[in-house]
Amino acid sequence: MGTTDDDFVDRVRDQWAGVYPDEDLTPVEVIGRIGRIGAQSLARLDQMLASTGVTRAEFDVLGALARSGRPLRASEVTAVTMVSGAATTKHADRLVTMGLMRRRPFERDGRVVLLELTDAGREFVAEHFPRRLELDRQLLVGLDDVERETLSKLLRRISAVSER
Repeated sequence: MGTTDDDFVDRVRDQWAGVYPDEDLTPVEVIGRIGRIGAQSLARLDQMLASTGVTRAEFDVLGALARSGRPLRASEVTAVTMVSGAATTKHADRLVTMGLMRRRPFERDGRVVLLELTDAGREFVAEHFPRRLELDRQLLVGLDDVERETLSKLLRRISAVSER
């Protein structure tokens, strides 16, 4: 408590310790840092994308299509981006208008519409995804390979619990 290496979460923990001195406040330290790091990472991504006119959520849609390697139904995009179907439709509308994505009928069932990247959409992802990776790399710069692997394994375990 109270060292020069204290961060925001340490200060919050210390405040809670004053109110609940007998509680184990380790969850505040761990989950608080995960939340702050996530929020800071997303803010950096928002800043990176600001000049492009593409939002973070729209970039997620483009990324889902890029990594699938094939056109996807809107419901598939919704499943992998964890947004509502209505939000997927809204994002798709904007991305189509921007020329980064197109809709086309599914050959086996004309009632189904597939979403796919245009050449401009693929170029957009090819330009911006490496920049996004670099932002995340910068957050991990103080960790060596073993530490990053250990952290990844530990976070995977926490993620598994949170997804139950």
